Amino acid sequence: MALSRPSQQHRDDTAAAVREIIDSVRRDGDLAVRAYTERFDGVRLERLSVSEGEFSAARAALTPAQHTALERAIDNVSRFHAAQLPTPIAQEVMPGVRCERLIRPIGSVGLYVPAGSAPLPSTVIMLAVPARIARCPQRILCTPPNREGLADPAVLVAARLCGIENVFKVGGAQAIAAMAYGTASVPKADKIFGPGNAWVTAAKQYVTGDPAGAACDMPAGPSEVMVIADESAPVDFVAADLLAQAEHDPQAQALLVTWSAALAGQIGSAVRHQTQALSRRSILEHSLAASRCILVPDLESALEVANDYAPEHLILEIREPRAALPRVLNAGSVFLGTWSPEPLGDYCSGTNHVLPTYGYARAYSGLSVLDFVRGMTVQELTPAGLRLLGPVAVELARLEGLDAHASAVTRRLESLACGSVA
Repeated sequence: MALSRPSQQHRDDTAAAVREIIDSVRRDGDLAVRAYTERFDGVRLERLSVSEGEFSAARAALTPAQHTALERAIDNVSRFHAAQLPTPIAQEVMPGVRCERLIRPIGSVGLYVPAGSAPLPSTVIMLAVPARIARCPQRILCTPPNREGLADPAVLVAARLCGIENVFKVGGAQAIAAMAYGTASVPKADKIFGPGNAWVTAAKQYVTGDPAGAACDMPAGPSEVMVIADESAPVDFVAADLLAQAEHDPQAQALLVTWSAALAGQIGSAVRHQTQALSRRSILEHSLAASRCILVPDLESALEVANDYAPEHLILEIREPRAALPRVLNAGSVFLGTWSPEPLGDYCSGTNHVLPTYGYARAYSGLSVLDFVRGMTVQELTPAGLRLLGPVAVELARLEGLDAHASAVTRRLESLACGSVA
């Protein structure tokens, strides 16, 4: 129970409502998208795409310091992600048998950037930079409009800085449906990326299961952080780290794991004190209710707890964090030591902040360039290679009782044996 996550209530009701939205968008296209935008976002849009005038106004709305911050973040994320490009493989595995693995970008990707209680230009960077590095030919972005019918200026500026030309003012499940199936305005995507609320998550799961829909990046739930702290950890820093993730969402979860009861008490007091000065206190009141402090005997036990929980973010606030890193098996992203606050990973260190949550870090990785490309294998045999390897395939095909498989090989072997290539 100590490691249980906040329950996702009303899941069945959400799924049913999302299916209705998706079916409507698939049937009625832009008309349904506009209707849901008016219903959920409170604004009637004549045009779903962001105009050049809106992009220009967005650039003017940001200060020089804000432009510089976005550019620096994009530069770091680009540097780290450029190193992730996979290398093609070409190998002669035996004489006359050549195997290759080619890398191809996904043809059309849809990027979703939520805009609920806070704009997220950082999410634009985390999605658009690897898509650009992978050289995906078509990259579109959807983000909800505000009450004036405009997208957030910082989101638009970040999009253009990352090479995104087409942005649509569409949010929620209707955005996922539009990108999955395409409308007159919104191009169809082969794969959809980005975080969102329960409705967005349900929509992504639905379209992923439909062969006519689109693939999606990863399953995810509310944001979460686990901090493992020893007596050397600065109390105020740990409290601030816990609050940084807890402020995301009422369903977010922050966990402290320590073997010092005294430290736990001090951090608890610091959390309560710091909360009073924060603007998102109402959210924190809910998320902190699901947050916990777990007392364990020692560091080894703490790491076992972390591997069992598989946190989205894991902070090691201990004396020798790097020495403990080899024993960390399940985590989305790890932050080592006092001077590595989690928000740097959210914004600008270079790593990606789109990470598996809700325990999915046991089986999924955080977003990378690899998610925007696909591998395609090639094989080519010479006649000598077929003579050498063909009998192996025939034997295995017969072992499996697949005589048509065997025939596709034996006919060629017989042709080679008699000197014909019919």
